[in-house]
Amino acid sequence: MDIRPATLDDTSDISQLFITNIDRWQRMTADGRVEDLPYSDLCIYERWLHGGAWMSIETGAIWLSHLLGGAGLAFVVEEEDIRGYAEAFISEEATPYKYHLHISKLIAKDDTSRDVLMKHLLSQAGGIGRLTVASTAYDQEKIGFYRRYSLNELMQIQRVNISAQGTNVGFYKVTKHDNADARQILDWQMPIGRTESARQHWEELWAQLWHGVPQITARKIHRLRFNVGGQDAFVVVQEQLYNPRGAEVFCWTSKALTSHLIAAIRDWSYKAGYRSLTMAVNNKVASMLGSESETTAHQNVVLACDI
Repeated sequence: MDIRPATLDDTSDISQLFITNIDRWQRMTADGRVEDLPYSDLCIYERWLHGGAWMSIETGAIWLSHLLGGAGLAFVVEEEDIRGYAEAFISEEATPYKYHLHISKLIAKDDTSRDVLMKHLLSQAGGIGRLTVASTAYDQEKIGFYRRYSLNELMQIQRVNISAQGTNVGFYKVTKHDNADARQILDWQMPIGRTESARQHWEELWAQLWHGVPQITARKIHRLRFNVGGQDAFVVVQEQLYNPRGAEVFCWTSKALTSHLIAAIRDWSYKAGYRSLTMAVNNKVASMLGSESETTAHQNVVLACDI
């Protein structure tokens, strides 16, 4: 088997790896019913809703071009045809994650191809020092695979809901921030919204790639720079699907998260028209949110190994 960096010529084959993993293709009708229908009957956005950029050749090509332009790493394994695909991000974050290579996607037609890709990612991480991956806490098959390669639990992440709240939190400054240069978050923390890696989330949320799919850009997303008591933070507040009064929150900070920054995010979100916020946080941040937050059933685990 041959492993090499992916190219745009591989887009169709890579996309097919992901598409074949979807059992049912569905669409929500105008009256709220869900109907089954063939893949060919779906528009690009409806395909996107089943799993993101790799659900169609068109969006897959845009995303792969972004990766190849320096956002991340992409590899294929082939033996006559494309047998598997891996996607990874180099991220330099504050402790406990530190400098590491994060596996974003690893998909293959067979176990042999998956193992070959995994060994290649381990070799890529050798010059970095650490390899990480994330999984839902309930996917024991996926977790078991990575444990075979000595990746063990580093952090537990849980999703919580908390109200947006307009309160007198003192002075804070918020400005729109469209600069997508990832060097801005070098060695920063990502205490809110981090289920994968800080770099991966940054590239997915800050880069504005989807103007050709108006249904994606129609979903409100606010890219903001907060200054709260001298602490800088980049914050994304993204409208939830099917719930315009709810939002997902993502936050990168130069220093440890403070209760003042949390209060400022809640206050700004309330003034922007949101009433509920969903945040993915570790146990330490969850304790800062206190009894006002409600834990959901969605839990993730980050695995890591030092090389």
